[in-house]
Amino acid sequence: MPLDPKDLSNLFTHVDVSSSPSPMQQTIHTEETNALLRRMIELQERQSLLLEEILQQQVHTQKQRSAELSAWRKAHPELAEKCRMAAEALSKVHADFLDTLASEVDHTAEDMIDSEFMLSEFVDRFGPRIAHLNGVLQMLAQLGAPAAPLKSKT
Repeated sequence: MPLDPKDLSNLFTHVDVSSSPSPMQQTIHTEETNALLRRMIELQERQSLLLEEILQQQVHTQKQRSAELSAWRKAHPELAEKCRMAAEALSKVHADFLDTLASEVDHTAEDMIDSEFMLSEFVDRFGPRIAHLNGVLQMLAQLGAPAAPLKSKT
């Protein structure tokens, strides 16, 4: 039962403080309020269903991705092991790079606050490198991670 927006505006804008409302007015306001509350509940239930569908889709996608990674690891066990070793080595490089980045921020923070040029210079110097390094490290870590056992439904 769609509500007319005019009904909503009347419900919220008409307030008679001079006297108590008549029983007829109370009944009309109560019915409108009840209709609004029912509509709100319907919308919340619909929203809950949609959120559940989104969650199920995400779970399905994650399971599919996990199965594909597991199949890839089984098909290329030697490459998966090399990826794991590379991820461990690159993790040390990553930590050293983060240490350098943090030291740079510590030494030039005031200059970066005062100068847009210094901030841009810092971002240009470290931004792309850290973004690419993070991406490569994440890929190697995922490909080299041991296969997680699939959970069965109980």
